[in-house]
Amino acid sequence: MLSQEELIKKVNELKEKVIDLSADEDLAVGVMNLISMEEHLYFTAQKTEKSEYYELLNQVREIRKKMMEKLIGKPEGEVWCFTKHTLSATMRLIEVGTKLYSQNKKEEAKQVFDLAYTLFNLFWALKLKLVNLEDLKTEKEIPTQDKEKFSLKNLIDKLIDCCKE
Repeated sequence: MLSQEELIKKVNELKEKVIDLSADEDLAVGVMNLISMEEHLYFTAQKTEKSEYYELLNQVREIRKKMMEKLIGKPEGEVWCFTKHTLSATMRLIEVGTKLYSQNKKEEAKQVFDLAYTLFNLFWALKLKLVNLEDLKTEKEIPTQDKEKFSLKNLIDKLIDCCKE
């Protein structure tokens, strides 16, 4: 488990590195969509009783596995599945929030969107090895050197500029 000082140092080092996390962010969203495609192909196969949808599902799954490995490597134990399900849950919560918003349930939608963003930040904390699964028992808010605070909820804001080309 990283101490607060070690975590602050690691975050500041990541901020200073010239790494294109925005490309990884795009890849993470791509993986989310591949997971959704797998789910839709499964349900279509079940509803239509056409096995060709399972064949297509398998092809999409192979692409998703390659992209997951590119995104997170080959982590130990159950971390692969945990991160996959974190991305999947993020995508589903975004979809739920969008539906709620379109139904003019804006406050409820915001709550769901916030949960989705927290999960997406959790994915990044694991990917960047800022925390391990043991660390996630409690969410910590840690002061940075510039007196700002960050937590898992706003990690992406501190590290990733998706508009950087």
